[in-house]
Amino acid sequence: MEERHRRRDLKLYYGLENGDQESESSVQHAMINSTDPCNLDGSNFQPQTYLSKLIQERSLTELMDEEQKMVKDIRGLDSDMQTLVYENYNKFISATDTIRKMKNDFRKMEDEMDHLASNMSAITNFSASISGTLQDRRQQITKLAGVHSLLKKLQFLFELPARLNKCIEMEAYVQAVRYYTKAQRVLHQYDHMPSFQGIHADCESIIKQLRGKLMERFRQKESTAKQLTECVDLLTQLGEPAESLCDEFLSHAKQKLDEDLDEMKTQIKLYSGEPAPGQEQRPAHAYMNAGMDVLEFVDLGCNGFLSNMCLVIASYNDMFMNRTVTDESLDTIALRKLVLFVNELMEQYFNSVRQRVQLEKETGDNTILVRALDRFHRRLQAMNKLLPDTDFSRAGTEIVSRGARDRVSHYLQSLKQHFADCLTDIRQNLAAPRLVGKQDNTARLSELLANMQSSVVEQIKSVLGNLQAFIAPDITFAMKPYFRGPFCSQDVREGLVVAFIKHICSTCNDFCEVPGDKTSSPPALLMILSRFCIDLENASISYLLSLAEEQFMVEDRMPLTSTTELFSMAKDTGQRLLNHYVRVQGLTISQMLRKSVETRDWLTTIEPRNVRAVMKRVVEDITAIDMQVGQLYEEGVRKERSSDSSRRTHALSASQPNRRPQWNYAPSVDNSLMSNIQKLFSEKIEIFSAVEFSKVSVLTGIVKISLKTFLECVRLRTFGKYGLQQIQVDTHYLQLYLWRFVSDENLVQVLLDEIVCSAVHRCVCDKAMMEPSVIDLICDRG
Repeated sequence: MEERHRRRDLKLYYGLENGDQESESSVQHAMINSTDPCNLDGSNFQPQTYLSKLIQERSLTELMDEEQKMVKDIRGLDSDMQTLVYENYNKFISATDTIRKMKNDFRKMEDEMDHLASNMSAITNFSASISGTLQDRRQQITKLAGVHSLLKKLQFLFELPARLNKCIEMEAYVQAVRYYTKAQRVLHQYDHMPSFQGIHADCESIIKQLRGKLMERFRQKESTAKQLTECVDLLTQLGEPAESLCDEFLSHAKQKLDEDLDEMKTQIKLYSGEPAPGQEQRPAHAYMNAGMDVLEFVDLGCNGFLSNMCLVIASYNDMFMNRTVTDESLDTIALRKLVLFVNELMEQYFNSVRQRVQLEKETGDNTILVRALDRFHRRLQAMNKLLPDTDFSRAGTEIVSRGARDRVSHYLQSLKQHFADCLTDIRQNLAAPRLVGKQDNTARLSELLANMQSSVVEQIKSVLGNLQAFIAPDITFAMKPYFRGPFCSQDVREGLVVAFIKHICSTCNDFCEVPGDKTSSPPALLMILSRFCIDLENASISYLLSLAEEQFMVEDRMPLTSTTELFSMAKDTGQRLLNHYVRVQGLTISQMLRKSVETRDWLTTIEPRNVRAVMKRVVEDITAIDMQVGQLYEEGVRKERSSDSSRRTHALSASQPNRRPQWNYAPSVDNSLMSNIQKLFSEKIEIFSAVEFSKVSVLTGIVKISLKTFLECVRLRTFGKYGLQQIQVDTHYLQLYLWRFVSDENLVQVLLDEIVCSAVHRCVCDKAMMEPSVIDLICDRG
């Protein structure tokens, strides 16, 4: 620490370290120690005092260490002093060299200043000599110079007609206009003098001829932009009105642009299949002149119409807007004419592009269409930079968005057609004739459902993959928020996925309408569609919406259809289809039961020996329906079966003989009293209630409708003794088999009891019931 302080003090002594760089604490420390006689770095240092203090306070070993330390500090200080001396010596040498160089430079500068002063003195003397020599003849020389200039101007005027003719012959129109504009003011000023009248008349005649040649070149189609600019500039110098030149230029340019537009319209007609004007339509011509694809069409418009339009705008700006002599009123008029001209032709161009893009609805490839729209969008951005007072990007964006929306609409129609084809395939499979020994082949409803589900989902995924071409990162308009947001949310999610889901629900709801018998749908199709809608609610809707939102990064800024709404729609549709399926199947079985009751004479029928065939057919059909529904829906929940269910069938039969004396010997008592009392203590059976999504619930609904129809038909007939017994046999047979299909066997028992009771009430003869053992024998034999 002390050594570091000593070196710093040494540098301070020589002035090599700035005081601003030293810390305040070090300065204070140095000031405090400067008065200490034992401080080696202080000015009041006393060697004897310091030595005596060390001898008194230190041991021999410490004194030797202090000696070595002091020797080391002395050597370090000597080294620092040598270094400082060397540094100062180098600085002194550099300063000496600089001073010597400055002396040499100042000596050269003094010589040059002396030389310049002598030259200026000589020039002054020479100028004074010339002024003295010409002072007497100055006025005469000035007069002669003026006469000479006037003679040259007169000579130019007299030679002007010949010069103008020579320039016209050589097609040096710029030089001719320069000659004429140079002499025009003089000719007009001295037009009253006879000598100048002839020259003026000749020049006017020649200039009129020159105007004609310039206008002829201006109207030529082969004239380049440079030639047109030159013609306009020269005609303007010759006094031609700028407004008429603007109209003339735009009219001339319109001819070429109209040709480009006509070519585009011709290509549209060829692509749409219309024959070209004046051409006979033949198969070979139709094949060879099929028209350009949309990318070639856009290139035709960009390289032809838009390129020429840009050239016209640039030339027009150079000729009438970006002139050296500006006139604000003329610039305003010229700009207004140009904007009206460009807007009119661009509207026709947009109409042609719009028509051609709309023809791409029926194609399946998006790559070429997207590239064409991207190229079209890029060129319009360049047009906006060329003519800032117009905004073509809005119209171009509308065409691009409309083209993308048309593609979405096309894909939506293809999805609808695909769904209709799936329904047709299912109908054909269901209607196909069953082969002997292979009855189960056409009954695999689960396979038909799985095929339709996978086909629909894969088709939607394929469509979404195709539409991703519109948001590719290398597409210019795909990065614009005014296109990407509405396209992804409103067109793809809402206009395609959500619209297709709603179409599926709407189409399925149409099957729930009750048309004529000839156009009714197969019941199995209703069952498949019902399960399809339930699967939509459970998984497919969430999957499809998530897929669309992930692939197209849909944002929630715009109002979107909620998944809850779609879930509810699909579930309601599935419920309606399932209810309709139950009604259709119940109606089919009811028709058989109704005809079997209405076509039989129950008064004169013979004693029952077996179960009627229609009852066997009912059981067979319900069994087939059970197998059919079981392929698509789970079993469901059943109530626990009663242990004496096999015996309950004969409850009414066993109790009826005991009641016979009441009906025979108490005629004042109403026969339906006991039945009505029984109904009061039984639960009400709702026949057309909503069906749950389970096999037991579906079969319960069908059985309820069938038995209710059977009951109502029995109530409308009159029975004899054997007719009543036949009803007993039929209901017992149904009880033996139908209880296993329903959720609650009591429901079947109640309805069958009501059927038997109704038959008893409608019996006009001896109400003798058949013995239960006989009924069991007949049913077992049946």
